[in-house]
Amino acid sequence: MDFPSPLIRGRLVSRYKRFFADVVLDDGTPLTAHCPNPGAMLGLNTPGLTCWLSKSDDPKRKLAHTLELVEADGGLVGINTLHPNRLVAEALAADAIPELAGYATHRREVRYGENSRVDFLLEDPLDATAPRLWLEVKNCHLMRTPGLAEFPDCVAARSSRHLRELQAMVAEGDRAAVLFIVQRADCRVFSACHDLDPAFARGLDQAADAGVEVLAYACDLTTERVAIGRRIPWRR
Repeated sequence: MDFPSPLIRGRLVSRYKRFFADVVLDDGTPLTAHCPNPGAMLGLNTPGLTCWLSKSDDPKRKLAHTLELVEADGGLVGINTLHPNRLVAEALAADAIPELAGYATHRREVRYGENSRVDFLLEDPLDATAPRLWLEVKNCHLMRTPGLAEFPDCVAARSSRHLRELQAMVAEGDRAAVLFIVQRADCRVFSACHDLDPAFARGLDQAADAGVEVLAYACDLTTERVAIGRRIPWRR
């Protein structure tokens, strides 16, 4: 996924009310940017961090700039939670995720479960014997221990519900998977965050035991593009 225009560098002053970030650009210009991340952003919202912004020319936008990347722990970290689904859509189209390859169609936002919409439903209409694959995608960028990616960074009741819904799809004879997109390149292993959301951690174990596939992929990031990179193991 390429950024549509060159990113602009600045320093983070404050991230507040979840969706706002005050930034001072390198040329000294202060501005408020949209922060597309509803989570806690632990370790990524520290005042003074170098950050990178995109700029939209859409005159209807209230905030022209969007916070895209921050520099932390010696590397770039993606904080835009809209990117993982876009990255996965590109990867599915290219059959770049081996565990999810071979499906002819990839439908998005299909209704299922408890009034939910699954991120992707993978199907092969020409093969009646191929089970459908229900795929939920989760953004991950928390790293408190070097090399360890963790999800979530705050209580994630909605994500726990998705795990139960995926289990129900497996019980009906379909495949189901949860894919954690780690928007950083410095993690070697993934784990559920037991202390910040023990219910999700238990739910992930239960889902895996019921047949839900658990996948985690790290990303390669530059200020020009973000791409899904290598698979990293899940540590229970």
